[in-house]
Amino acid sequence: MSFRRPALLAALIAAVTLTGCATDEYGNRLPTNDTTMGAIIGTLGGAAVGAAINHKNRGKGALIGAVGGGLAGAGVGYYMDQQARDFQKQLASQIQAGAIDVQKRADNTIMVTMTSATAFDTNSAALKPGFMPTLDTISRIVNKYGKTTLIITGHTDSSGNDRINVPLSQNRAKSVYDYFLGKQVNSQRLGYQGVGASRPRASNATEYGKQMNRRVEVLIEPVVAN
Repeated sequence: MSFRRPALLAALIAAVTLTGCATDEYGNRLPTNDTTMGAIIGTLGGAAVGAAINHKNRGKGALIGAVGGGLAGAGVGYYMDQQARDFQKQLASQIQAGAIDVQKRADNTIMVTMTSATAFDTNSAALKPGFMPTLDTISRIVNKYGKTTLIITGHTDSSGNDRINVPLSQNRAKSVYDYFLGKQVNSQRLGYQGVGASRPRASNATEYGKQMNRRVEVLIEPVVAN
């Protein structure tokens, strides 16, 4: 398994840069005239950069500075609820068609799941052209809600072995990672990994179960102020 994560130095550079810039609707600060949101969303200064992001404590580290301050209190749930609503609204047709799944979870994270059937050809890590408009929509939404991290995880079914499955799952995750980078998603927010067949969500005994297991997941987590 491989897990790629932002470097602390790069996050610090990004923090210094961003704290000197005004933000807009796609940046990491809410409009200053929004008094209601200002009361519930806390921010930390750009210099308050913590440890590099890791997958046990995502959202509480290096990105606090890079995204212009973390979320706090009731602002966390509100922010993620609004983002989930945008996903459900803007991806309604794709969700209904089964091309993608979006779940807002009790821990204020959002899981976006795409299957190999919709995103990739068999044994290929190249994104299907027909799926790119969906990724464009996801990119726009995650750029709008910039106070989050995105961990992209590739999975396979149990066919074959780890020597084949792990690199394939990693390459598929990296394809999504690279696509987001190309859509100006802040690299400090992104990480990717491939876990092969080690995390099935259905039985590999049936073809349907295998199809469910061949997927790429994007875990979207809030950057929370300490």
